Amino acid sequence: MTRRAWWLVALNFLIPGSTQVLAGNRKLGRFGLAATLTMWLIGIFAILAYFLWRTAALTIATNSWVLTAAQLLLAGYGVLWLVLTIDTLRLVRLIRAMPGTRFWIAACTVVLLVLSVGTATAGAYYAGVARGTLQSIFGGGAASVPPVDGRYNILLLGADAGPDREGLRPDSISVVSLDAETGRMTMIGLPRDMRNVPFSAGSPMGELYPDGYRRCDVSSCKLNSIYTEAQLRHGDLYPDAASTSSSPGIEATKEAAEGILGLEIPYFALIDMQGFEKLVDALGGVEITVKERLPIGGDEQLRGVDEWIEPGTRTLNGYYAQWYARSRHSTSDYDRMERQRELQAAILDQFTPANVLSKFQSIAQAGTQVVKTDIPQDMLGYFGNLAMKTKELPTSSVELTPANGIIPDERDFNDFDRIRELVRADLYPPSATPKPE
Repeated sequence: MTRRAWWLVALNFLIPGSTQVLAGNRKLGRFGLAATLTMWLIGIFAILAYFLWRTAALTIATNSWVLTAAQLLLAGYGVLWLVLTIDTLRLVRLIRAMPGTRFWIAACTVVLLVLSVGTATAGAYYAGVARGTLQSIFGGGAASVPPVDGRYNILLLGADAGPDREGLRPDSISVVSLDAETGRMTMIGLPRDMRNVPFSAGSPMGELYPDGYRRCDVSSCKLNSIYTEAQLRHGDLYPDAASTSSSPGIEATKEAAEGILGLEIPYFALIDMQGFEKLVDALGGVEITVKERLPIGGDEQLRGVDEWIEPGTRTLNGYYAQWYARSRHSTSDYDRMERQRELQAAILDQFTPANVLSKFQSIAQAGTQVVKTDIPQDMLGYFGNLAMKTKELPTSSVELTPANGIIPDERDFNDFDRIRELVRADLYPPSATPKPE
């Protein structure tokens, strides 16, 4: 009877339902075995699909209805496993086992109960968290679009709404360009002080400023002023922006980026720098090699500096990472742009499956406060698969700086043909040709 008890406890954990088929209520046992077999088949199919049809598997896994079904299925299976385990404890008949083993059989049953039911419950919980997070971030109404010339271009905005700022404005503007087949990524930083910015042909801001952003409705006619002007004064030009989770300021900035680079940019992602701190903390910090001493706070004469970020390789928490990206008074704006791209690349490197799974809840909660985008949820599988390819390849960058003959803050700046040549040379090197849509 002791040996029988151990076998029944083990079988209940390994093949739920088998214990009842062998020694108890066979109807309940068959139901438990059918449920177990179903879960096994779903799990095996999911693993095979991930390796054989990764894009389709990720698309299904990020679908809200699928996540809801997974949550209900896991919760129901957890309840069933609980019932089967309690029934197993009845069937082992502890009173007939050897006295010295009764405690250990009962204790083992309880431990396995926590492992089994706890795992199913945790799975159901995380499925719910994932569904809520994805709906919050990717709940916009933008349509899926094919790549243009074989690439997807995404406007990436760092919105500086810190405690020492009034309102929200893009403090960091860049475009991430992804090869739609290989995942090769190029990051193009756009200087926020760029003048005389052109807009894409046929755009609302292009019609308003056909000769470029020269005489504007705000105090400074620079690239990062476009967001503020469109947001405050030209909302009527973008009546459908809100329905796609965008805004007039974002759409106008997107049109400016398209005009500068000569690229079509279908999507955007906005990162709130105030919430960015929470995301970095959720990831456990970010490792950065600080090349020079950077002030936290203070003015242009470095008066009133609160603290310094010292040179060296170090893991920065959210607070210091934010200041690493924002600090400006001891370095140039071009240096700051380079630091922001370094930080973006370092954070992407830390989004490994192990890191995300181990900190899933905190990352998900931070993500809803940090990221806003119009990338449609039904494209998450495609971009997720592409991101895995991207992590295996080196990231290139296009520097729009004086080192490349670009001085964007000059009052008569008009070297946009040079910028487009630099961009095209990187995106389509001589050995490559633009891919058809």
